[in-house]
Amino acid sequence: MSISLQSIPTSQVANERIAILLCTYQGETYLPAQLDSFAAQTHPNWIVWASDDGSSDATPQLLEDYQRRWACGRLMILAGPRKGFVANFMSLLCSPGLAADYYALSDQDDIWHADKLQRAANWLRQIPEDVPALYCTRTELIDEAGRSLGYSPLFRRPPSFANALVQNVAGGNTMVINNAARNLLLEAGANLDIVAHDWWIYIAISACGGHVYYDSQPSLQYRQHGGNLIGANAGLVARLQRIQLLFRGRLKTWTDQHIVALTPLLPKLTPVNRRIYERFVKARQRGLLPRIVGLKRSGVYRQTALGNLGLLAAAISNRI
Repeated sequence: MSISLQSIPTSQVANERIAILLCTYQGETYLPAQLDSFAAQTHPNWIVWASDDGSSDATPQLLEDYQRRWACGRLMILAGPRKGFVANFMSLLCSPGLAADYYALSDQDDIWHADKLQRAANWLRQIPEDVPALYCTRTELIDEAGRSLGYSPLFRRPPSFANALVQNVAGGNTMVINNAARNLLLEAGANLDIVAHDWWIYIAISACGGHVYYDSQPSLQYRQHGGNLIGANAGLVARLQRIQLLFRGRLKTWTDQHIVALTPLLPKLTPVNRRIYERFVKARQRGLLPRIVGLKRSGVYRQTALGNLGLLAAAISNRI
């Protein structure tokens, strides 16, 4: 879908507001650089909703310092549920008082490129307001000192529900969604038993006919350090480790969680995605040969040949 930016009223562009959803926990070391990168955004109309999950370091003080330093209303500070990062993000996404045109998820230790929000808004603006939409990107990797480590994997196959069922390509720290997408998440609820908020968002939006755009141009510097809860999955070793998780039955457990979480949204699945879902769920319950054939017919796929080999091995060993 392509709409000329000249056809969008100037007033609409000027008034669109982006809520940055920042979750923090013991983040004093890198948080200032992240906050400074918000202030450097070329898109001027943003507000930060920060949910701190019970930090005992200087994180709360840092947030309060920036709240005083920035214009009134730029930074809202909330208390997180103290149940881990997934619950923190989901509670923030589902906050009753939260209202904006678009919602950008943020970790506490990255550095955003100055045009991150503007690029996301330029794409999201082209999607009809009643259609769920998710913008995400590749990332530039840096170490604790800010030195470049390369880039996250470049995914070449299109994002889709068939991919989302068995793999997440949308990094939460790059995600920006519209109100129609947030409404889906509100309908499913905040109290979900899921492995990661970003994977769930990819699944929910793609399942219900939403538009998902994976931008190959990085939008931020993704810091790699010992405190990372989820790594960047970069390089052959990391990919082999992910495939190893398939053999340990992790994917099977995660899939069980996703199937339960999808229950409230099943009436909203597109006809094509409903067939994919039903074939996938049915195949998982069958014996060896029908399971392999059924999974093949469902159309699920991972992004690489190596990943799909791992998927086949997991299917053979009934760990999917």
